[in-house]
Amino acid sequence: MDDLTSTPPRSLWRQHDFRLLLGGRLVSQLGDQLQSLALPLLIVALTGSSTQAGIVLGLQTIAYLVFGLVAGALADRWDRKTTMIWCEIGRGTLTATVPIAAAFGVLGMPQLYAIAVLNGVLSTLFGAANSSALPNIVTRTDLSSALAAIGAMSSTLRIVGASLAGLAYALGRMVPFAFNAVSFLASAAALRAIRTGFQQERTTATATPRDLLAGIGHGLSWLWRKPVIRTLALLDAGDNLRYGAGYLLIIMLAQHLHANPTQVGIVFTGAAIGALLGSLLAPALTRRFPLGALSITMLWAEALAFPFYALAPTWWLLLIVAFAESVVSPIYNVALDTYRLSVTPDALRGRVTSAIDTLTSGAAAIGTMAGGALIALFGAPTLTFVLAGWLTFLALAATLSKTVRTATATD
Repeated sequence: MDDLTSTPPRSLWRQHDFRLLLGGRLVSQLGDQLQSLALPLLIVALTGSSTQAGIVLGLQTIAYLVFGLVAGALADRWDRKTTMIWCEIGRGTLTATVPIAAAFGVLGMPQLYAIAVLNGVLSTLFGAANSSALPNIVTRTDLSSALAAIGAMSSTLRIVGASLAGLAYALGRMVPFAFNAVSFLASAAALRAIRTGFQQERTTATATPRDLLAGIGHGLSWLWRKPVIRTLALLDAGDNLRYGAGYLLIIMLAQHLHANPTQVGIVFTGAAIGALLGSLLAPALTRRFPLGALSITMLWAEALAFPFYALAPTWWLLLIVAFAESVVSPIYNVALDTYRLSVTPDALRGRVTSAIDTLTSGAAAIGTMAGGALIALFGAPTLTFVLAGWLTFLALAATLSKTVRTATATD
């Protein structure tokens, strides 16, 4: 559906294939959210070691970073729909081995390590194919609304997911894993029922190591020749350094204000509600304002809001700061993703998306790993002001960049 047709436009929510895509995605995300809480709790229960839990979670991130560029190249060469279905079946099967092994009393850490790596590989490949397919499921005029709807539903899951995750684990340690295994299969069934093609017609290409390397190089070369996408990707990576460190930082600031665990959770719920509001506002604002203006506005809003995390005297004022700061990012992300998916040729979308995601996710991972050490070195309030200065630098760089200032949806 890259090209607009003369048929009358239909409401996004009346489009059968988009509803299936979104529904399958949400069921799978809910399963992931339930498991994200259950997995570290299970590992601590098995080993008594939070370090082991961190290793398993780190393996998933490492798999994404190592395999990201290859996944993008494969997503551009293989049939995307078939790839996504088999990834979901594979993830469901791997996840199902956890409750099965537990039932027979043979669940151990080697199995959880292997599942973490293999699930990370399959998740990376699925994500590359999924993001590349969306412009073929909906029309170009509906793309920003579709991205905003996906973001809004994901934010809604963040709001209710923590409570549901705790309830599921309370029912039994294996309940979240069993639900997640079923959710993957439900997602695969929804994908199978979609009638629209996930990519434009093209011949099947070989996937030898040399071909994959050449394909990755072609994708990176195309990306480098697009100054708007390239510059905004670098700014996003810089922003994600701060974002990676910010999660632990906000927890430490809340604890300094004597917030209990429930109140800390409410702070992050406020951030999720802010992201939901931003997703709801995104389609209208994306159509009204240029991409460059949204980028600069987001960075300045984050830079000006971030110091108030350290200045907030109570946990509920911390909640207000988290809510306010979280509104702007989804608006900009919808605008940027709409632009990038619209201008990137269908045959290159997997490679371009994976390259950018690897860069930004890698920056977030570095921020997360460095965050604890920096908090110990500087203290949470001081680090807050350091990160606010970093955001101010990024905002100034965006403001002074002619490429960013003049970026529009028609570049």
